Amino acid sequence: MNPEEPHPPTMEPLANSEVRRLKSAAQRLNATLKMGKAGLSAPFLAAMDQELTRLELVKLKFDDHKDERKQMSKEIAEKTSSHLIWIVGHVAVFYRKRPVTAKVGDSD
Repeated sequence: MNPEEPHPPTMEPLANSEVRRLKSAAQRLNATLKMGKAGLSAPFLAAMDQELTRLELVKLKFDDHKDERKQMSKEIAEKTSSHLIWIVGHVAVFYRKRPVTAKVGDSD
């Protein structure tokens, strides 16, 4: 990955308690994105990155490429610097913590 990209390529593993919490939260979510015929295209990855930034926890439904969903999910997590939380059926769940932003007026 390019060092100028906004998301670091290395991430700390999540604690088991955090993974359980995210799985529980994901069960109540509807799929935010759908994987179509275009697969891992640049526009799809950009949309995935945008949703991770906006929501942190994203549920992806595989409408196409169902046989490759496990490998594609790993690639998506790698390319978006997110954690692959769960794959169940034709759905995968991804998590990326929002970066901490400095509040206006904060200074040390």
